[in-house]
Amino acid sequence: MWNPDEHYWGEEGEPIEEWAKPIIARGPRPEFVMKQVLPGSDPEDFDSDPILESIELEAAGDRDGARRILMELCQADLRCLDAHAHLGNLDFSPKDAIRHFEVGVRIGELSLGTDFAGLLPWGSINNRPFLRCLNGFGLCLWRLNRFAEAERVFDRMLWLNPADNQGVRFLIDEVRARRPWTDDGDDQSRRSSTNGCL
Repeated sequence: MWNPDEHYWGEEGEPIEEWAKPIIARGPRPEFVMKQVLPGSDPEDFDSDPILESIELEAAGDRDGARRILMELCQADLRCLDAHAHLGNLDFSPKDAIRHFEVGVRIGELSLGTDFAGLLPWGSINNRPFLRCLNGFGLCLWRLNRFAEAERVFDRMLWLNPADNQGVRFLIDEVRARRPWTDDGDDQSRRSSTNGCL
């Protein structure tokens, strides 16, 4: 069980941020760990990770090779959420990237069910693919000026992972104010939150 009374919300005496107040008021909730589906990996060989292989290919400039590996993972099992997240990261256009992120989100939601009210902490590695898909989906929605949808996604991310390892708390006020996404290079929190993927 996660208890908001035991969570770090800032330095003593600092006001609680608005996004955190309803999460605190909700009280303790159970934490969950999603099952990570990664076809082609060998549990006996920690170096056999097709996602890491695709990342290495992309870093070396072989985007086609990276995309091929990720598409093969999706063909082998659509529940490989990390493949969807990384495919979204390979597309520079939010109109193209959003398809991959949204598929990952929708598949992950099937596992959670409609009434899911627990937490998916980032500290549990198997939760990260779904949280990455949510983050990419929210960022694409924001870039496409679909503010209400982006706000819902970012709110959900904060409810699922109040520690907010992805930095959504630094972006949500801009989305709520309906400020268009800009790539001005001046906002450090925005750059760290986008992870360079969009």
